[in-house]
Parts: sequence; structure tokens; C-alpha cells
Amino acid sequence: MSNHDPNSFEENGFEEENEFVSKSELKRQSKELHKLGETLVNLTAAHRATIAMDDELQEAVELAAGLSRKKDGFRRQLQFIGKLLRQRDVTDIQAGLAKLTHQHQASNAAFHAIEKARDAIIEQGDTAIQALLEKHEELDRQKLRQFYRQIKKEREKNGPPKAFRELFQYLKSIMPQA
Repeated sequence: MSNHDPNSFEENGFEEENEFVSKSELKRQSKELHKLGETLVNLTAAHRATIAMDDELQEAVELAAGLSRKKDGFRRQLQFIGKLLRQRDVTDIQAGLAKLTHQHQASNAAFHAIEKARDAIIEQGDTAIQALLEKHEELDRQKLRQFYRQIKKEREKNGPPKAFRELFQYLKSIMPQA
């Protein structure tokens, strides 16, 4: 009697598959890679340059970016890009896109923080100015108070929001940007 398992796939002439992937899962992966390709094509040239791609993929993406989006050639080029992506490890590309997305989100958060600080100064006056100075010592108290007074005058006279915009630009120049 032998020590071999009679039900073993390898002994019966069948090779065991490492991992079974259903047809539906393959389609999902293909769609995700197609969307990834579309995302690459829709990036600006400067952003595309920051993404790690091999020459063949880079050329395909650049060609698709130059094509009219209403033509069949564009659709076929996107399909080709999807095919190229299926043949590659896309982790570096996804990491590059995630980095770009994170930079964009951080930039938006910084912008909203500046807007929030400006609005607080307008609504609360000296208390908001003091709180802002505690966080950002490099700001000028006198300048902030001056902007606050100018904005009040502008609003009383229904004038153009010149000081309102100037306050935002001043805060933007001093407060840390992402």
C-alpha cells in the first residue's frame, strides 16, 4: 500500500489551482482597471507625469488624452489601456493616484480652515482674533482688527466686499497651506 492519497489532483493528472476567481470577479476587476485607465486619461499632463507608468502605458494614456471623447477611437483606446493595466501590477499607479487625491483633500481642508477663520473674525470680532493669534502667532493683531472694522463698514454701506477678500488673502499668505 502506498502513502499517496488517491484523491489527490496532482496524481490524477490535474494541477491544483492556487486561487479560484469567478467570472463575475474577473469582470469586476476589469471594470475597476477600466475606471483606473479613465482616471489616468482625465488627469492633467502635470499630474500624469507624477504617476509611475511604463513607456507603453504612458503612450497609450497620452494618445487617449488627445482623442475626442465622442469618437469610437477614444472608447477603443480606453479598452486598450484597460488591457494594458490587466497585464501589469497597478499598485504603484494606485498609490500615485491616492497621493494626488490626498494632496487635493489636504488643500481643500486648508482652504476651508482659512474661510472658517475669516468668517469667525467677521462674526465674533476680537474673541476670534485672539483665538486665531494663539494658534498663529505670526498674524498681526492690528491688521486683523483693521480688516474687521473695514468689513463692518463695507457691510453697513452695502459696498463691494474688498476688505473681505483682502482678509482672506492675508490669512492665506500667513496660515500654513497643505
